[in-house]
Amino acid sequence: MNPTDRLLPAFAAARRRSLIVCAVAAATLGAFTSGAVLAQSKGEIKIAHVYSKTGPLEAYGKQTQTGLMLGLEYATNGTMTVAGKKISVIEKDDQGKPDVGKSLLATAYSDDKADLAVGPTSSGVALAMLPIAEEYKKILLVEPAVADSITGDKWNRYVFRTGRNSSQDAISNAVAQDREGTSIATLAQDYAFGRDGVKAFKDALKKAKIVHEEYLPPATTDFTAAAQHLIDALKDKPGRKVIWIIWAGAGNPFKIADLDLKRYGIEIATGGNIMPAMVAYKQFPGMEGATYYYFGVPKNAVNEWLVANHYSKYKTPPDFFTAGGMAAGIAIVEALKKTNGDTDTNKLVKTMEGMSFETPKGKMTFRKEDHQAMQSMYHFKIKADPAFAWGVPELVREIKPEEMQVPIRNKH
Repeated sequence: MNPTDRLLPAFAAARRRSLIVCAVAAATLGAFTSGAVLAQSKGEIKIAHVYSKTGPLEAYGKQTQTGLMLGLEYATNGTMTVAGKKISVIEKDDQGKPDVGKSLLATAYSDDKADLAVGPTSSGVALAMLPIAEEYKKILLVEPAVADSITGDKWNRYVFRTGRNSSQDAISNAVAQDREGTSIATLAQDYAFGRDGVKAFKDALKKAKIVHEEYLPPATTDFTAAAQHLIDALKDKPGRKVIWIIWAGAGNPFKIADLDLKRYGIEIATGGNIMPAMVAYKQFPGMEGATYYYFGVPKNAVNEWLVANHYSKYKTPPDFFTAGGMAAGIAIVEALKKTNGDTDTNKLVKTMEGMSFETPKGKMTFRKEDHQAMQSMYHFKIKADPAFAWGVPELVREIKPEEMQVPIRNKH
């Protein structure tokens, strides 16, 4: 027998084995592929939350994160799914640093394949992040950074904001402070949040007059020199005299009250804040201002759910930025319900423009022109209630969105 002939049965057997292996591999691959397609069709919606987990605004950031997760839970009835797709949240700590936030957002969109992003806490970080959303053509839902320029001259079509802007803060506070014969000196932090806030406040005043503006570094702790400038600007003015404070994070500007402002007839006024910061308000019963949120003020089903669930989970009431985080979570789910889980950016943009949704503050609506959420604000008067460590903002009245002529500042 030819040696080659002896090898033929072995070749044939080997070939049979090879074919079997190939068939098995093909079947396995087919199963894997169909499984992958199935998994892909089921899909996952990835949300990146870039916020100040650490840094000077850490307290605000943590509240926003708590609120965001509660909002997603509330809007999905506890399933954390929309249209059969699971929602996952990727957390990133920008430390309150613009360059860090910018880099983390780019990583979230590119490497993590985030469908959209929420955040950040600081206005300075937000302004650095806006061009990244435009570059990647993905939505950045700004919460709670407040500077007007975010939905103003630095805005692009991928930017939406559930948080209030400086104008909404300022216009509502002007409602509380704007009286004939009133002289106002302002004390604010020297960055976008403070400067935009004062500008918007000035623009909103019709009767009162701004006589001095004082800007300090964000981390200031000694307010003595600034207080003297404010006193000098106001002390000889006739009529009502007010120092209006716009401050976030570290430092306690209310220390200026220790300089016996009352002897000059000078009042202090400010907007709402987180409860730990409002401990300082307790020494100013009767002080008026306007706030974005205080848990005891809005009367609606969403706020009732938030207060009850926050108490049961954390044994405390929800705070200022918790409500904002929840509004962001609800807005995302409501938009995704309308697109049936489709995360295509253009579809989401079209869906969210003009979209209304219920939040702990009542109804919010994304204005088509600049994607700023139109929302109520609350005129308050501080009450020193022994049951609470902080000054309690009691509602004077709700200032509805239609009462506030919030300027469109994006020039688009």
